[in-house]
Amino acid sequence: MRYEGDIYRPPSEAYSLLIQATIGCSHNKCAFCSMFKDKRFRVRKPDEIIADLKECRSYYRRIDRIFLCDGDAMCLSAGKLLDILRPIREIFPECSRVGIYSRSRGILDKTDEELRALAEAGLGIAYIGAESGSAEVLRRMNKGESIEAVTAAVRKAEAAGIQTSVTFISGLGGRELWREHAEATGKVIGEMGASYVSLLTLMVERRAPIYEEIREGRFELLSGKEVLEEAKLILENVPDDMKPCVFRSNHASNYVSLRGDLPKDRERMIKQLEAAIADESLMKDERFRML
Repeated sequence: MRYEGDIYRPPSEAYSLLIQATIGCSHNKCAFCSMFKDKRFRVRKPDEIIADLKECRSYYRRIDRIFLCDGDAMCLSAGKLLDILRPIREIFPECSRVGIYSRSRGILDKTDEELRALAEAGLGIAYIGAESGSAEVLRRMNKGESIEAVTAAVRKAEAAGIQTSVTFISGLGGRELWREHAEATGKVIGEMGASYVSLLTLMVERRAPIYEEIREGRFELLSGKEVLEEAKLILENVPDDMKPCVFRSNHASNYVSLRGDLPKDRERMIKQLEAAIADESLMKDERFRML
């Protein structure tokens, strides 16, 4: 295996075989992110990817899931992705699902027929960082795509048979925009129709562009209790008539672990947050939070 730089994957892909289809992130300008600052984006050669797959086949008797790294492998054309997915099916016939990180453009630039072909070839889930439902928060974070584009991409992928797992970040609006961030995020969760939605909490490393803003006081982080108040407001703005989805807020960065289905378990999770707001001993200690 020829991994380049630090490798990242979603928590739910913890037991997946990680294969780099691209190196780095095609955008790599988000103000809160430090994940791919050590890499310059490029596409790997197909023969290198296939060689990695064959090498792994010699090591492992069974591979149930494969995840295509790095930060936005969905930016590859449908043809190039099929040139990876087809060998995966041949080399690992037991593999039940291939996952991938995606920005909205990687989905929207593909036709419905191309997305269905990818789904039929084994691409089962796309992980999308929406981050916030607020256009202003996304602008300040230099996300480089609108929430309307993300929503359209989620709907398009789901309609083609590719499940989506969409991530939002508590605290991303800071103290100034926390209410706008929460209200807009709750509403857009109900609008996009993702299969899975997750909520993690902002933690910033030195390599992230926003780090200096925080150090200089131009961006004010929320306290742990304020993060819980914001998460509560997000859930309160989730509509009753939304398409059901699995909701998780159990990332290592979160102060309180939430697990349930929306909208069915919304009130239970709100009560869980209210209990932790009233009794801070129920919150995770800062020493145990991590990215």
